[in-house]
Amino acid sequence: MDIDVVVDDVTLDPELLQLPEVSPTALKLSPLIAEELFSQWLALPETGRLVKSLIDDAKEGASFNALANSFNANAAGSTSLPSMFPAGSAPPLSPRSSSGSPRISKQRSSPSSLGSPLKLIIEPVREIIPQFYFQNGRPPPVELKEQCLSRIDDHFNNHMDGYQIHEFRSVTKEICKLPSFFSSTLFRKIDTNCTGVVTRDGFIKYWVDGNMLTMDAATKIFKILRQPECKYLTQLDFKPVLRELLVTHPGLEFLQSTPEFQERYAETVIYRIFYYINRSGNGRLTLRELKRGNLIAAMQHADEEEDINKVMRFFSYEHFYVIYCKFWELDTDHDFLLDKENLIKYGNHALTYRIVDRIFSQVARKFTSKVEGKMGYEDFVYFMLSEEDKSSEPSLEYWFKCIDLDGNGVITHNEMQFFYEEQHHRMECMALEPVIFEDILCQIVDMISPEREDYITLRDLKGCKLSGNVFNILFNLNKFMAFESRDPFLIRQEREDPTLTEWDRFAHREYIRLSMEEDGEDVSNGSAEVWDESLEAPF
Repeated sequence: MDIDVVVDDVTLDPELLQLPEVSPTALKLSPLIAEELFSQWLALPETGRLVKSLIDDAKEGASFNALANSFNANAAGSTSLPSMFPAGSAPPLSPRSSSGSPRISKQRSSPSSLGSPLKLIIEPVREIIPQFYFQNGRPPPVELKEQCLSRIDDHFNNHMDGYQIHEFRSVTKEICKLPSFFSSTLFRKIDTNCTGVVTRDGFIKYWVDGNMLTMDAATKIFKILRQPECKYLTQLDFKPVLRELLVTHPGLEFLQSTPEFQERYAETVIYRIFYYINRSGNGRLTLRELKRGNLIAAMQHADEEEDINKVMRFFSYEHFYVIYCKFWELDTDHDFLLDKENLIKYGNHALTYRIVDRIFSQVARKFTSKVEGKMGYEDFVYFMLSEEDKSSEPSLEYWFKCIDLDGNGVITHNEMQFFYEEQHHRMECMALEPVIFEDILCQIVDMISPEREDYITLRDLKGCKLSGNVFNILFNLNKFMAFESRDPFLIRQEREDPTLTEWDRFAHREYIRLSMEEDGEDVSNGSAEVWDESLEAPF
């Protein structure tokens, strides 16, 4: 079988090249035959003259296209080509592949694209990477921007001179999709020159050009509340929106005649927000903490719900009422400060002296009151939320630090025994059958199932739904006894509405009790006042 050679779509017979005939099978079995054939071709006199001619033309700067044209024009008689090549042919490039398919010749670059006749410059392909960082936030899509501008035009057509602060609620709620009690704060954020009016152009500059459209609700609220050049929120940043909530919410209208309680309500809501959301406990609420919490949903709920008591996350007035009344009961001299003797009376003397000492040592949380040995109202809010709902993570962290006497990050058996000793003594004084610590320890280990039985970590406690009972066993006798007796009423409550937290149930019960006392009915349900008047502490 003949071997054909393809040169620019022209097939040459191997006899014209003065090469021996070789079959394709032989080439497959011995690839070196192709090299030998090529060597024989190079040894031909005509081949030598061809190579020399190509080198001379390259030195003179002739282009490849010119060479090809010269070859095609003078194929029969030129000294640059062997006389055996037929007209219109060119030097062979490569033999056919073993499959018989011809070699595909690549399109040559034009002379202008070559740096030299013998060098082909290949420029790298530059991939276009879309912009992914925007200093002022990602610009809104065109359709979203047009929709927003259309709504802005509809609102501002009736207010060509702009909106005043008392008229701005509709813009805040309908265009910005924010709770209406953010109206005044947002207005002042836009009206930086204090003109008293927000015009259409001013609003577009802040809201549209500032790329607020593409931000999520948490980021919008964070940007509106925070102070310039500040990367976090403080408690003071929340006061303006809570003042507007107190003025505008129908469920809080009754407080307008008592401004001192308005202030206390606002403070309590802020303390609760920072207790649950500011997990670092440094008083600096970051955007990440705000996004991880449920405050934004609670704000939207408070704006839509007329009964503020149904907004149990942060804003319930009943919850504020319970906290404030508890503090007022303990603060006998009404100096708005509590000492150890005041706090020991909490919950009908439910706490041990040892745990109260640890609270006042401030290992769990530094007191904000600047009076030594005194607990302020904010400190009491943190304590009460931790005491009445030991299933929450802030509560577990609070009490873990109290029990961890040496602060090494684990609770050992000796540390648990130290606190339980007083519980054991209290049970003996009350003629209750005391439970020895060894049995209590077995109960705690079975309840928590820690990774190691010789100590308990905070991670062990957070992984168990019953972990709050460990602390009740160690320092709260009343709740320890309630847990042992498994109050069927409480169990039924939990089954009826599992979405309620321990704090929600406690606050509801206490509010009913306090409201009945307020009405003058003699139904105290075991209040601290009745216990104090009727009998001395049982220990």
